[in-house]
Amino acid sequence: MAANLQAEKRIRQRYRREQRFKALCIGAITLAILFIFVFFADIIQRGYTAFYQAQIQVEVTYDERSLEIPAAAVSEEVRPLVSRGFLRQVPGHVQSDPDLKGRTVTRWVTADTGVNQYLKDAHTGLSPQEKATVDKLHEAGRIEFAFNTNFFTRGDSKMPEMAGIKSAVVGTILTLAVTMAVAFPLGLMSAVYLEEFATDNRFTRFIEVNINNLAAVPSILYGLLGLAIFINFLGVPRSSALAGGLTLALMTLPIIIISTRAALRAVPDSIREGAFGVGASRLQMVTHHVLPLSLPGILTGSIIGMAQAMGETAPLLLVGMMAFIPSAPDGVTEPATVLPAQIFTWASMPQRAFDELTAAGILVLLAVLLTLNATAVLLRKRFERRW
Repeated sequence: MAANLQAEKRIRQRYRREQRFKALCIGAITLAILFIFVFFADIIQRGYTAFYQAQIQVEVTYDERSLEIPAAAVSEEVRPLVSRGFLRQVPGHVQSDPDLKGRTVTRWVTADTGVNQYLKDAHTGLSPQEKATVDKLHEAGRIEFAFNTNFFTRGDSKMPEMAGIKSAVVGTILTLAVTMAVAFPLGLMSAVYLEEFATDNRFTRFIEVNINNLAAVPSILYGLLGLAIFINFLGVPRSSALAGGLTLALMTLPIIIISTRAALRAVPDSIREGAFGVGASRLQMVTHHVLPLSLPGILTGSIIGMAQAMGETAPLLLVGMMAFIPSAPDGVTEPATVLPAQIFTWASMPQRAFDELTAAGILVLLAVLLTLNATAVLLRKRFERRW
């Protein structure tokens, strides 16, 4: 009788421990979801205002004086409220459309950062007189908010209202193109050789251990390696997408090799034996049977590696991709920057208006990274085969 009571007591204790462990797991998941929710809520709250920009309806005079002194193109009353970036473009308007010369045109132009921040209820450096002018124009319908096209169509600028991510996006695309053009074929061929052709000996085991170790090396060390090899030794242009892409290719290569080997290893040996049974060579077995079946896993690993490379900043700092790039590069050898580096640059700017641009850039970067990761998951689900 006593033994049965002790056994029941131990069973109840095990059940209580199980319930406590289950509660801890649920609490951990809840806490993680809460952190993610707070993170996204904070970023969205800070960054959504960057997607709309104040505009002012003004009369722009294209005469000889305004071509020499662009600030004279608008009246003195609204001149402090208009973006200096627009005023600098006045001579260019006449060059692109000579019919404007000698005319006065009413148009909507980008407002100064102070006006934009004032209308968004943020701290601003406008004087009381300028605030009164803004209020009067706003009541008259001559100031309104519009979608901030500058954010997507312009490069970096010292004026927050004219700053955009176009040059960073183009630089990111060029950098990732170089990265995948180098890392994907090298990683694929290396993985195929190690998994399908290489014999199991000390040398191949040494290579495998080092590949696994390289996948865990801090990314900034790859930046030092890229600086030493590609820039100092090979003479690749500094701050270029070529230098950044080659550096990120070194960092991405171990990830692609490991994921590709895992995908190849997931193919059953019966596929290989069946290919050999009908007289296929080892190369034919790999190219005609193993690689097509392992392609979803290879693509998934490559996309995840590309997403990781896209979010890197540290290695690109050392190859000079933190430069001020106002216009998008036309090739991989021209000076360029990438989206994470652009976000880092804006975060270090003293003007308060760059805070919302930083958060908006983070939102764009997160959207792209989540899209890439979702694509990897969908590809695996779509083409996955269970043996």
